[in-house]
Amino acid sequence: MSQPFRLGVYGGAFDPPHLAHVALARTALHQLELDELRIFPTGQAWHKARALTAAEHRLAMVQLAFGALAHTVVDARELQRSGPTYTIDTLRELRAEMPQAEIYLLMGEDQATSLPRWHELEAILQIAIISVASRKNYKTAEGNDPASNWPNARIVHLNMPPMALSATDIRQRKAAEQGVDHLVPDAVARYIDHHHLYPNA
Repeated sequence: MSQPFRLGVYGGAFDPPHLAHVALARTALHQLELDELRIFPTGQAWHKARALTAAEHRLAMVQLAFGALAHTVVDARELQRSGPTYTIDTLRELRAEMPQAEIYLLMGEDQATSLPRWHELEAILQIAIISVASRKNYKTAEGNDPASNWPNARIVHLNMPPMALSATDIRQRKAAEQGVDHLVPDAVARYIDHHHLYPNA
């Protein structure tokens, strides 16, 4: 019996994409043995108070950051939607397009801690296997292992060393005219400089 098609889903503002984002993608491709990894730069982030950098810049940076990874596709559909971007909408579309696929939703520990606040979380858990780059037993905002909150949740932990990188910190460093070359892929650093992004944090 053939194995199901393994599809990774990795979304985020990617404002900008940094080396920890790329490391998580590489780790997931290898450890989960993904047939394809889809990268989704978010459109209008429902959970962020600040305005995101223009979509065309974030899309271009995502293509530069992830484009060289084998079996990786940058998917711009969330940028083209009107209204707030919700992960469940993307997952439902993917499930309709690939009904037999095994879908892995990738996230860092920071995103995982906010899971209780995600829109239609129960529906997300029915469609996707939650794949977290974290310490072994991460906790949600409520301080519990999510497996105890949602007994039907399928959760896997990606084994990768913690990387203390933050897009917020990178934007602040650029605003302070400090270097970020060691924090983002080289092509992304050049793009940020060429387009004079993040003059203000």
